[in-house]
Amino acid sequence: MLMNMKDVLAVANEHYFAVPAFNVSDYSMFKGLMEVTEEQNAPIIIAIHPDELKHTGTEILKSIIERAYKSPVPVAIHLDHGASYEQVLAAIQAGFTSVMIDGSSLPFEENVAVCKRVVETAHAVNVSVEGELGTIGTADTFGEAGSAVIKYTEPEDAAKFVEETGVDCLAIAIGTCHGIYPEGVDPELKLDRLKEIKAKVSVPLVLHGGSANPDSEIGESVNLGINKINISSDIKVAYFNQMREVLQDKKVREPNVIQPSCIEAMKKVACHKIKLFQADGKAALY
Repeated sequence: MLMNMKDVLAVANEHYFAVPAFNVSDYSMFKGLMEVTEEQNAPIIIAIHPDELKHTGTEILKSIIERAYKSPVPVAIHLDHGASYEQVLAAIQAGFTSVMIDGSSLPFEENVAVCKRVVETAHAVNVSVEGELGTIGTADTFGEAGSAVIKYTEPEDAAKFVEETGVDCLAIAIGTCHGIYPEGVDPELKLDRLKEIKAKVSVPLVLHGGSANPDSEIGESVNLGINKINISSDIKVAYFNQMREVLQDKKVREPNVIQPSCIEAMKKVACHKIKLFQADGKAALY
């Protein structure tokens, strides 16, 4: 069932679980993710970054929307890290049911202003909005950009930001990075800060850069009130590492020979995340 993200996350917020937001870069990845989320009877957010959308073309949205309508589980289709009002507006027109406007690198008041403008437009057509306060780090040079320095979200600022913008959920910075951490680097989430933010903010909280963090920390962040976790690098590593193995046979050339085992490798990782986030079986709550 196709839904906006506000309605999907409201249930997660009430029942203390997190909905996985899996980034997709092609239709085969999307198809596999839908299969595993239905097998686990879990809600899902299909996230597409502007760079990914440029790669796939907006036409892919029609297929994703059609598949979501047919699904027995809740599905939101989310623009990840929209960079401008114009980019977000184009995503709404293309059929996204949820959008993120990322003004995290802007001064506080400018971030508020652009988020508020997006909220006014998106809510008029029942599209939900995610904002971001604080900056996410970057662990490698691939995929989504991040900040050279993590600027942690202040609890008081988070409460003020939500009140002034009207966003439906808020991405916070508590120590994660986009990408895969290099060997020897041990990430650490500021879980005490998460507790403080949760106590002051009523809307669902979002964790970006959820790949490669220790399961124990991610699991505890869910217990403490994170309701959406973005996963991109982990599923892509599984998918393309398996593809590298398959392509060692120089004779293979057909996608229906190359891709099935890649999809299965990705599904194993996605299944682990769904269970870690305590989202398995939660589609029954909708």
